[in-house]
Amino acid sequence: MFKSIWNDIRHHFRSGNMIVRLILVNITFYVAVNLVYIFTGGGSHSFYKTFLYGLSVSSDTWHLLTHPWALATFMFTHEGFFHIFWNMLMLYWFGRIAGDLLGDRRILPLYVLGSWCGFLFYFIFSFFLDFGSYAFGASASVMAVMMAAGVIAPDYRFNLMFIGEVKLKYIVAVFLFLDLIGAAGMINSGGHVGHLGGAFFGWLFVTLLRQGTDLSTPFNRATDWLWKFTYYLNRPKNRQPRPTIAYTNKEKITARNKRPGRASDSSSFDISFQEKLNAILDKINTSGMESLSDEEKEFLFDARNKID
Repeated sequence: MFKSIWNDIRHHFRSGNMIVRLILVNITFYVAVNLVYIFTGGGSHSFYKTFLYGLSVSSDTWHLLTHPWALATFMFTHEGFFHIFWNMLMLYWFGRIAGDLLGDRRILPLYVLGSWCGFLFYFIFSFFLDFGSYAFGASASVMAVMMAAGVIAPDYRFNLMFIGEVKLKYIVAVFLFLDLIGAAGMINSGGHVGHLGGAFFGWLFVTLLRQGTDLSTPFNRATDWLWKFTYYLNRPKNRQPRPTIAYTNKEKITARNKRPGRASDSSSFDISFQEKLNAILDKINTSGMESLSDEEKEFLFDARNKID
């Protein structure tokens, strides 16, 4: 059963869009946090607190210096069920709109940079207001995605229970107003300040994009380079890291197959092989190398030898 669940998760992660992948990563972190909670006997255990705070950012500079990975983990970390439930629900609702209108490759930069902007607001205002020591959760990222969707499609209509159709711009305005009230209050004021930081980045992201500046470009270049570097380190030792493959016409393939001494069975380089290769190359052009499965990457490496 667990193997089947894991296979389903892998399938949805590989085939889904960026919103689906982000939700799966958040759920994975949530399960991990709560498994530690269960096996340590509750939230009062020192190891659980150390583990949770190790994934969180803080207004304490020393914590940031000694836990640099927290800048990548805090935006996926949730503790309570309703905390992650509402965040993921809103990420799904508003992320679909932002993904459709901005493009799927802009969702991850919007999510990550929006969260960092929320933390920056939290960190700066912590010098003037009495915030808690630690912060975690995807709320700033969700607000960035929500604001981006609201700016680019303000008249998009949602059907809300007991209310009816409501334009997206009014939904965003209500959330902003509630965060302003929360930031001025005494309960989780730091979290609400972080939400406002995420919302600010969502507005800035779309505004600059309309003016011709795409903030996702340097982020995507950096992540693409990191992915290629990681793939290079883990590549098979007996193969080249980046094969160079060109489209080959059917006549050339047929001529090769008809050479004396060449086998004509399924091991030869036939039309079905080229069709599969073309499909993989099209997938790379559309979604990038990171969208390939392990089987497709292995096929790509084998293709070089067969073509050469």
